[in-house]
Amino acid sequence: MLINEKTRVLVQGLTSNTAKNHALNMVQNNTKIIAGVVPTKGGTFTEGWPIYDTVRQTIEHHDIDLSLIYAPPKYAAEAIIESIEAEINLIVCVTEGIPLNDMLDVYNRLINSKSILVGPCSPGLTSPGKSKVGFIPDKVCLPGNVGVIGKSGTLTYEICYQLRKNGLGQSTIIGIGGDPIKGLTFRDAIELFEHDNETDIIVMVGEIGGRDEEIAAEYVNTFGSKPVIAYIAGKTAPEDVQMGHAGAMISHNQGGYEGKVKALKENGIHVAHSVTDVSKLIKQLQV
Repeated sequence: MLINEKTRVLVQGLTSNTAKNHALNMVQNNTKIIAGVVPTKGGTFTEGWPIYDTVRQTIEHHDIDLSLIYAPPKYAAEAIIESIEAEINLIVCVTEGIPLNDMLDVYNRLINSKSILVGPCSPGLTSPGKSKVGFIPDKVCLPGNVGVIGKSGTLTYEICYQLRKNGLGQSTIIGIGGDPIKGLTFRDAIELFEHDNETDIIVMVGEIGGRDEEIAAEYVNTFGSKPVIAYIAGKTAPEDVQMGHAGAMISHNQGGYEGKVKALKENGIHVAHSVTDVSKLIKQLQV
């Protein structure tokens, strides 16, 4: 999958208290953090990790597989672009509130790059028992064979917690974030899970707004070989009112709950109508 215990991680913004505390928790989850990048603080150390001024300087001294970005919104797009230009394989951005124009620049640079971006506004990803980047709570995780992809961090945590309570573990949990301009999509993540030998069932935690879930469903209908269960949040949301995420809004009759559910079912995806239904559907499919 995307990460394991051998994944070498760089943290951009490592000296902030939030990033540092999360990094220490990641280490407890077998994550191999190599170094940090914080402009003007190169040459110093944080919790024993060397700090560099730039990503380019870091890769001159270390092999890096993944860059985890904790930069403030004003500087986050620049940090992502720096990792793209350094050809880091996987970039995970947890920063929330990056200006759309900045993310449009990032998106255009990603198109012909060697990098995969998860986020922004992502809680990160974790392969329970192997590695974790970001801040998905440990108490919702359990090693297993269910691949989980979610826009909403909180809702994804709740569904994973319900899975754990029912003895259903996860192969990998990916928080793709709910911003309208982002890197990895539901369709991309499902394709990754399709080729992951440790994943047997896929759970997609979606929400109203946009067509990400419908595009993923079309992929599943054409190429899917593993069962996919979807839960869509926002059933009672009114039109043209933003619900939480910047992309979670029904506009001009596009992205509504009923339309999404209809498209998912027509493409062979099992739809859960409540958080607890997800575990029930998985157990039915495992019989």
